[in-house]
Amino acid sequence: MGIKHVKPTTAGRRQAKFDDFSDITKTIPEKRLVIAKKRSGGRNAQGKITVRHRGGGAKRGIRVVDYIRDKFDIPARVAAIEYDPNRGARLALLNYKDGEKRYIVSPIDLKVGDEILSSNKKIEIKKGNAMPVEYIPAGVPIYNLEMIPGRGGRIARGAGNSVSVMGVEKEFAQVKLPSGEIRLINKNCLCTVGQASNPDKRHIKLGSAGRKRHLGIRPTVRGTVMNPVDHPHGGGEGNQSIGLKHPKTPWGKPALGVKTRRKKKASGKFIIARRGKKRK
Repeated sequence: MGIKHVKPTTAGRRQAKFDDFSDITKTIPEKRLVIAKKRSGGRNAQGKITVRHRGGGAKRGIRVVDYIRDKFDIPARVAAIEYDPNRGARLALLNYKDGEKRYIVSPIDLKVGDEILSSNKKIEIKKGNAMPVEYIPAGVPIYNLEMIPGRGGRIARGAGNSVSVMGVEKEFAQVKLPSGEIRLINKNCLCTVGQASNPDKRHIKLGSAGRKRHLGIRPTVRGTVMNPVDHPHGGGEGNQSIGLKHPKTPWGKPALGVKTRRKKKASGKFIIARRGKKRK
């Protein structure tokens, strides 16, 4: 993938950066692997808005992606690299020897015609191959890592993300996540060798409000320009600072940088080093 610029015919296009889709080999998705996406506009079953700033946007279907990789020891050939409107990474369409087709999150540099394999035993360290994390040498990047064996990949599925294996001891593997957090993962958890594709996704700049609307994101109004009745930050003559000890949400709860993870969460015992903290 590459990033392209266009002629600055408008103010928005002057700032915008676009995906050139040079790595896409197939534009029409596999019909049997696409399901309809129901849109809620951020509303719950009662019709009340529970997630703000949602609505509109381009119509899109949900690609059924195989995060579990449970077709063990059956070789698969990469038939195409496809764009997915619901994620930053690319999808790889696999044709298995038994005739089944599946999508997986594609790693960087996976090419059409490559043959990959998934196994619960030790196999070749090759981009796209899936195996338990206990067989991954230290320093080899992986992605689509399970948190619980058999539940499917949960960690490092976004564009350009990867996890570093630091070592395996007894029943756990020590891994470093994209956030910098170091934690223990059951050594039987499956992972995929490589780094999730499309790392240049972070360089794309929308440049205009219209492109934001195409993504289904509606305008956001700052609390500081509202009235006091509408937001804790509102009120005052002219431009005002927040004027509080700490920022708040529209409902008066602490906001911006507040930790939301439960302190006594059961899985906290597996975290060796928290994200954002320097190790001595």
